[in-house]
Amino acid sequence: MKSAVNWVFLLILAGGAVLVPAAFCQDVDVHITPPPVQSSGNPAYGTAVNHVKPFRAESDLILVPATVTDPMDRLVTGLEKDNFAIYQDKVKESVQALWSDDTPVSVGIIFDVSGSMNDKVRQARQAVSEFLKTANPQDEFFLITFSDRPQLTAGFSRKIQNVEDRLVLTQPKGRTALLDAVYLALSTMEDAHNKRKAVLIISDGGDNHSRYTENEVKSMVQEADVQIFAMGLFDSVVSTPEEQMGPELLSEITRVTGGKSFTVSNLNDLPDVATKISMALRNEYILAYKPTVKPHDGKWHKIQVKLLPPRGLPALHVSAKKGFYAP
Repeated sequence: MKSAVNWVFLLILAGGAVLVPAAFCQDVDVHITPPPVQSSGNPAYGTAVNHVKPFRAESDLILVPATVTDPMDRLVTGLEKDNFAIYQDKVKESVQALWSDDTPVSVGIIFDVSGSMNDKVRQARQAVSEFLKTANPQDEFFLITFSDRPQLTAGFSRKIQNVEDRLVLTQPKGRTALLDAVYLALSTMEDAHNKRKAVLIISDGGDNHSRYTENEVKSMVQEADVQIFAMGLFDSVVSTPEEQMGPELLSEITRVTGGKSFTVSNLNDLPDVATKISMALRNEYILAYKPTVKPHDGKWHKIQVKLLPPRGLPALHVSAKKGFYAP
C-alpha cells in the first residue's frame, strides 16, 4: 500500500490533476480535472465541460466512442479533446468535439439459456440486475435469450423490470446458437430510438448450433454502429473445440466495436464485472471528427484513436471503435 500512496503523491506533484479517492483499490476510477475552458462561441461544438448533447452535431461528423483506463484497469475521466488524436486510414484528422455526458443508450441484452448454463443462471441473472441499476431514465432495453435458437424475449422498453421479470422465467436447456443471437440483436437494434447503441452478451461457451457463420456475423458487427460488451463464463476445463474457441470468439466480436470481453472464472465476480461494464458505458468519451476525405466506396475504413495524456500520468489504454463501412 505504501508504494501506491507514493505513486499518487508523485502524480499530484507532477501535474496537480489526478484526483484518486482514498480507497486506492482497483475498482476506484481516476478523474482528471480539466482546466477552465473558454467557450469557442460555436454552438455546434462542445467539450466535456459544457455538457452539450453529442448527437445534435452535423450529420457529416463521424462519432467514435472511446473508453480510457489506467494500468490498474480503472476508468479515467476528465480528459479533453486535446488529449486525443484520431486517424482514419492512417491520415490524422482533427477532433472537432468531445463529449462525456451520460447520454441515453439503447441496450440489447443477449442471455445464454443453453443447458450448460444450468448451474450458472442464478448468478448470471444477478449480474444483469447489477448492470441495469445504473440505467439512465431515457435508456431503453431489449432481451434476447438463446439456446438452440435465439428469441426476442422482451422488446424495447424503458422499464428495466420487463427484462428482469422475463429472466426469472428462463429455464436452461438445449445447445448454443450464440452467433444467431448476435445477428438477431443487431437486427433488432435497427428499431432503437437512441443514437448510442450497445449490446451485452452473457454466455458460457462457444457457438455450436447457429445458422449464420462467424464471418457473416463479424461482417454485420463491423457494419452496425453498436458497441458490444461480453461476459464469458468459461469453465476451467473445456471438452469441445467450440468451447475452446469461445473466449476468442467473444473477444473478436467485441474488440472491433470499441467494446470489451471479460472472462469470468469465478461466478461470484459476475455482479462486479457487470457493474464495471455499465460504468464503462456511462463514462466513455464520444469523439467527433469530420474526415478530410469522406469516402463513398462501400469499403471498410480503419479508425485509430491515440492518447496524448497530461504529463505525469502513467501509461493509459484507450479502447475505441476500429472503423466503419462507408456508404
